[in-house]
Parts: sequence; C-alpha cells; structure tokens
Amino acid sequence: MSTPYSCFTAYDIRGRVPDELNETIGARIACSFAEQLQAEKIVIGHDMRLSSPSLVKSIIQALTEQGVAVEDIGLCGTEEMYFAVFSGEKHGIDGGIMVTASHNPADYNGMKLVRKGGRPVSGDTGLKEIAARAADDDWWESLHGHKPAQSGTCSKNINKGRYIQHLLSRVDPETLQPMTLVVNGGNGCAGPIIDLLEKHLPFTFIRINHKPDGTFPNGVPNPLLPEKREVTAEAVRKHNADLGIAWDGDFDRCFLYDENGRFIEGYYIVGLLGTAMLDLHPGATILHDPRLVWNTVEMITRAGGKPVLTKTGHAFIKEKMRATNAVYGGEMSAHHYFRDFGYCDTGMLPWLLVCRLLAMKNTRLSALVDDRMVKYPISGEINSRVKDPDAVIQAVEQRYNDGKKDYTDGLSVEFPKYRFNLRRSNTEPVLRLNVETRADIGLLQEKTKELLDLIRKS
Repeated sequence: MSTPYSCFTAYDIRGRVPDELNETIGARIACSFAEQLQAEKIVIGHDMRLSSPSLVKSIIQALTEQGVAVEDIGLCGTEEMYFAVFSGEKHGIDGGIMVTASHNPADYNGMKLVRKGGRPVSGDTGLKEIAARAADDDWWESLHGHKPAQSGTCSKNINKGRYIQHLLSRVDPETLQPMTLVVNGGNGCAGPIIDLLEKHLPFTFIRINHKPDGTFPNGVPNPLLPEKREVTAEAVRKHNADLGIAWDGDFDRCFLYDENGRFIEGYYIVGLLGTAMLDLHPGATILHDPRLVWNTVEMITRAGGKPVLTKTGHAFIKEKMRATNAVYGGEMSAHHYFRDFGYCDTGMLPWLLVCRLLAMKNTRLSALVDDRMVKYPISGEINSRVKDPDAVIQAVEQRYNDGKKDYTDGLSVEFPKYRFNLRRSNTEPVLRLNVETRADIGLLQEKTKELLDLIRKS
C-alpha cells in the first residue's frame, strides 16, 4: 500500500494541482467512494476552476468503467449537487461528488462527497476508509483487472429548473418587495443562478465579478477576508442599494452587507435566519455552533424556538439536525443549513429569507442588527499559530478555571459579562479564538488582548 494521499482533510478533499490532486488520484478516490457505497448511480458536478473539467472527465471514465452510472450536472455550486442527490434518492441516486476547492487559491482543487439523501461523508463517516482504499496500489491494480462485463452510462443533465423552483418554493416571491441588490459572485458559480432567479423576483441586481472564471481575475473568491469586503461595500454605497450579497467560489456560503455597505458578521445573521424560520415553523428547534452563542440563544428563545448547541462542522450539524428535527442550523462562518433543503447548507436560501424578512417587517437590515451588535459585541475569529495547541488550551483552561466550561467544540468558558471559545484547526497548528461580551466594548478589547497574550506566549 502506498502512502495515504495528503489531499484528505477532516471533511473533504483539498489539494494543490497536480502534486496533491490530479486526474489519477481523483479517479482512484471516486472508485473507492463508489465501492464503499456499492453505488449504482452517482451525481457529479464541478466549479469554475481550470482543472475541474479534466478531473471530472477522469472521474467519469473511471466510474463508468467500473459499471457505475453517472449523472453529470456540469458547472454548478455545491448545493446544486446536494439538491440533485437528496431530490434524486427515490430515483436511484446513491451519492454525489462535487469537484471544487471552494475559496482556495486557483492552483487548488478538491472533492466533496455525499451519500444517499445528501448525507455527508467525513472523517467519522467513511472518508478515512476511502482514503486508505484509494491509496492501495494492489486494490487499484485488482480493480482494473476485474472490470464488469457492462460499462456504466453517463448522462448529461444541466437543466437547473427543478433546483430553481425548489428555492422559490421555500420563499414565496409574492411576499417579497422591490429592492436593489448588489451581488458579487467572486467569479465563482453563483452568477448563473442569480440570472435564472432574476425573472421570478422583484429585484434589480447590480452585478460585480459575475462571470465564472477559473483564472480568478479578481483574486480568491473568499468574502470572509477583510481585504475582499470593500468591493461589495463600495458598490452598495455607489448604487444606493438595499443589500449587498457576496459568495465564495462554490456559493455554499453567503455574506451580507447592509444598506450602508457595512459587512455583517455571520453570527448576527444566524439569529435573524433563526427567527425567520420560526415565523414559518413556530416552536421549532434551531441549531447553532458554540463559538458565539448569546445573541442567537436570546433571539431564538424570545421567538418561541428551542436553541440547541452543536459541534462546529457540516457533518456534525447535519447529523444533529436530523436527530433533533431542527428546521435550521447556522454557523458564524456563514454556513446555513435547512431541513427543507435536505438538511444541507445553501448560499442561496439565506439571502432570499433575509429579503423576505425585510419585506415582512418593512425595514432595513441595519435596523435588524444594530441593537444586536451593540448588545453582544464580538472580537471576530482570531487565528494564532502555535507549536502545541493542546498545551495552550490546557493553559487557558487553568487560567480561567473559575468560569463555566463547555467542551462541545474546543473550550468554551462563560462568565457573567463575557465568554470565549478556543478551538483548534482540524488541518493546521492553529487556534481559533472568539470572544463576546454583554454590551461592553472595553471589556471585549481587554479580554481579547488578555487571551491572545496568553495564547501566543504559551
């Protein structure tokens, strides 16, 4: 058996092309995945990266040679693959592969894998076994020596009509009001979907970085980076728009800007979307991650919902949502999950639901978040590279031992007027810190500095 491929992460596959991920590695991973699922039919889609078409071609060839039928949905966002899989479960779809590296640099690519019903495949649910099998040279040679008598077929299905109608069915267009929206696709895959939605919505779209382009002419499509925010903010102000929306490359995350061009942290959007879903499903369960919690818990509780804490990460959230029958789950990183979307994350439903909320309340986004930002100010996620993450977390826990602790994901410590979460990265020696206070900017700055000094000196 050869050395395991370095492109496997805790949740998916990401690597530099061609050293860490190429046509051969992609084909081996796809066949290992299909074998584990005992799949008869798999959906495959891809993003705008220049390396994506050749990866897809190699994967399709490898799968069909092993007798697996493939439905190729072409250029798309990750959620379109999710939709094709969970909506196609009754029609024999056993799983899906999305070829994408989301917001990584242009020389990267990757693969996201889901099984029947859109259920994720991660390190705890088969990804490690897929990695080991794919790297096994004896298995690969044996596979090619025992090909089935009949090859699988490949059908092309680039009709996005069912997906578009599903989005519209979750947000009745008649409940919306005319608005001007700045949309920044980051030269990723969101642009074509906006074009298809436009004729059904009462919105005027101001398009920037709209065309999918794998050369990344305007840089990496990651709106979470502070240096990437101003282009959308400036366009909102220039066009006097009601809202700004920006997506990453495969548009499974969306980021919002208010009418003043102010970037709104995903934390505050979780509370808004939770209340929006409770308007549609009174008393329902809403999931949230442990990094920042006070605002979300208060908003959900006041709206009559049941807030439930869950570990960060799509695989954990999707599993917990199914277990609790939650209608919505949100992460401060701008991943938003919906029961009515196969428990999957989507970058299109969040902004549509926010527009619905603005229409229902006849207000602007700033009016919905201003008081929440004052009441619960936050540090934003701060990363620190350290030699021994576990030792640092232990030192922090000892220093703040008199607080109320929670270990759902990393270390969360709560005091009456402030709380923080410190968790390690799954892929690098980095610790991620989030701090929030109760309406006290001075205390926020003091505790953030205090924690960072301890983390970086440990």
